[in-house]
Amino acid sequence: MKKTVVITGAGSGLGASLAKQYDEMGYYVCLLGRTEEKLIQVSKSLKNKSSYYLVDVSIKEEVSRTFNQIKKEVGEIDILINSAGLGVFDLAESLDESAVHAMIDTNLKGTIFSTQEVLPQMKNNNQGAIVNIISTAGLEGKATESVYCASKFGVRGFTESLIVETKATNVFVCGVYMGGMQTEFWDGIFDESKTNTFMTPDDVAKTIIASATQKLIPSELVIKSKK
Repeated sequence: MKKTVVITGAGSGLGASLAKQYDEMGYYVCLLGRTEEKLIQVSKSLKNKSSYYLVDVSIKEEVSRTFNQIKKEVGEIDILINSAGLGVFDLAESLDESAVHAMIDTNLKGTIFSTQEVLPQMKNNNQGAIVNIISTAGLEGKATESVYCASKFGVRGFTESLIVETKATNVFVCGVYMGGMQTEFWDGIFDESKTNTFMTPDDVAKTIIASATQKLIPSELVIKSKK
């Protein structure tokens, strides 16, 4: 029986790369995101049958409805990858209220809400994996990234607490800390001379999957660029 992986933020970047690589490994892939066109494009690029679901992970009701739909249509979830995230970069005093809410709601609350939907089943089955994409913004403060870092430090704290809560089970929880990647996330922020030094999402995805499939999932996976 095929294993199922659910990936939030699957319409682009690392989420899309993870989807393609899990598909190649024979997993049934559930793509979650807010932009239907992007999800359709990723879904069409996969070799095997997949499903996509429009959802704003910052809204708990939408998250619950989506995961209930997945459980009904696909079955139990083996792996959850919380990859949805956004960033607004400016000096702390210049960030408006909507930007603060957007980052906290999507990056932190979205990770919490999605995890809450799979954790009871995983604990009950005594198996499963939850991978939270955090970035190095969850390890150190950075200029013009104050609230983005705050949201990622929050995800780090949530992840580390989950690791403690699942210690006596076979549910694996991992926080992934990587630097910048060559994705549209940085469009309008850094120019090409800077982003060319970043890792590719495909390389990061390979490292994450290699750790997971070999059952070598550490509590923290730090991925650094070789450039």
